[in-house]
Amino acid sequence: MSPRRASSRRSVPEVVSGLLRRPKHDAAPERSGGPRPHVLMIVQNLPVPLDRRVWLECQTLKKAGYDVTVICPKGPGDPSFQEIDGIRIHKYRPAPPTNGFVSYVWEFGYSWARTAVLSAKVWRHHHFSVMQACNPPDTYWLLARLWRDRGVKFVFDQHDLNPELFESRFGMPKRFRDRAQYYVLRWLEQMTYRTADMVISTNESYRAIAMGRGQRAGEDVVVVRSGPETHRMRPLTPDPARPRDSRKTLAYLGIMGPQDGVDQVLVVMHELVHNRGRKDVRAVLMGFGDCFDDLKAICTRLDLDDCVTFTGRANLDMIADELSLADVGVCPDLKSPLNDVSTMNKTMEYMAYALPSVAYDLVETRVSGGDSTLYVPSGDTTGFADAVERLLDDEDLRCTMGREARRRVSEELDWRQQAVKYRSVFSRLTGWSEQDAWEADEDGSVLMGEIVEPDCDHRGRRYVDLDETTLRTFIADRSLV
Repeated sequence: MSPRRASSRRSVPEVVSGLLRRPKHDAAPERSGGPRPHVLMIVQNLPVPLDRRVWLECQTLKKAGYDVTVICPKGPGDPSFQEIDGIRIHKYRPAPPTNGFVSYVWEFGYSWARTAVLSAKVWRHHHFSVMQACNPPDTYWLLARLWRDRGVKFVFDQHDLNPELFESRFGMPKRFRDRAQYYVLRWLEQMTYRTADMVISTNESYRAIAMGRGQRAGEDVVVVRSGPETHRMRPLTPDPARPRDSRKTLAYLGIMGPQDGVDQVLVVMHELVHNRGRKDVRAVLMGFGDCFDDLKAICTRLDLDDCVTFTGRANLDMIADELSLADVGVCPDLKSPLNDVSTMNKTMEYMAYALPSVAYDLVETRVSGGDSTLYVPSGDTTGFADAVERLLDDEDLRCTMGREARRRVSEELDWRQQAVKYRSVFSRLTGWSEQDAWEADEDGSVLMGEIVEPDCDHRGRRYVDLDETTLRTFIADRSLV
């Protein structure tokens, strides 16, 4: 390398500072109704809008009058920049898949650097007043400290507990190297707690950890659950163009990682199909993750290829179609330090489609599922198969639990209730009120009133009427015939 080339290399903070010093030739003009607060959202583990929680947060802020920009990795075929519903999304090429400590460090460093440079680019175009980082990983506190001198507030939206994730995958560390990795995770989490102006927790268990281990005051930690938009996430009438499988369907929706227990579904299916001789059941597994290829191989070894379907990455239309047709949702997450205190989004998504569920007995799964779920001791696959059979064979129970699932999720867990608490965090940090949003509104995009329940989805597919009689008829065999 020549001396001239070597002298031109700069660290990421130097690159960020250099971009900040450039004149803002392309700065956005101030609006006549007054400057709206601008929020920068940072996500690393999923692209947006595929990350449903983050996308709901973005839409909530946009409707409340904020300007919203997102930085996240690209999904397959994604452009580097896109604008959806007025929300600007900057995307970078993700790091290669990781399978060890060194590669994880590389992934986190690479993603942090790409995010830092893009954050400076966003700033040059339009200053932001709040930065929200969604974990994993717990590394963006350092970026928040770089922006703090410019008056930017930091919101930590805690999706996962990374120390508990480590314990769940590897157990409590014994070797020096493993202990060092574990305590690095604890330190990163602690620095994130310390740096944040406000912490958003997905449930009361996470909030208790933020107040205990994180030493945060109760008023600085707000619970915002990942509730679905039940006026849109609801059962669809069957598509007449799609051939209907006569078998009852078990549905799984979610990430397929080592801690997610999706292999348990295959063990249960083997028990039902090969040991109990049931030919009237199938399973559809929606999602992707580190274990996807291994799970497909296990499925083949267990001779289940003709009754188990892997869809891969599932978009919202696929989720709506499959969960509308399914009979039972399955939550195979085994009890672990992480799973026991984590809210499983799939539980509430099953509930939105009036699906009764079977789950291993976890603290926060009970909080979400209530009486719409049958609970089984963790790891008891025979008991899990018994509970599935009970639902498949008892139409009255399946209908009663399905109606309770829909009632509970729409009345108690819907995103509309969570959005009020979510907006309060940003109102506290920016002073922006609903009245400010109305006064700054230029295009009628501020929607603070009641949401009109649509009759059809965006494809023209009709939603199932939610009156008690029609819904029960539908749940009985997932048709309206």
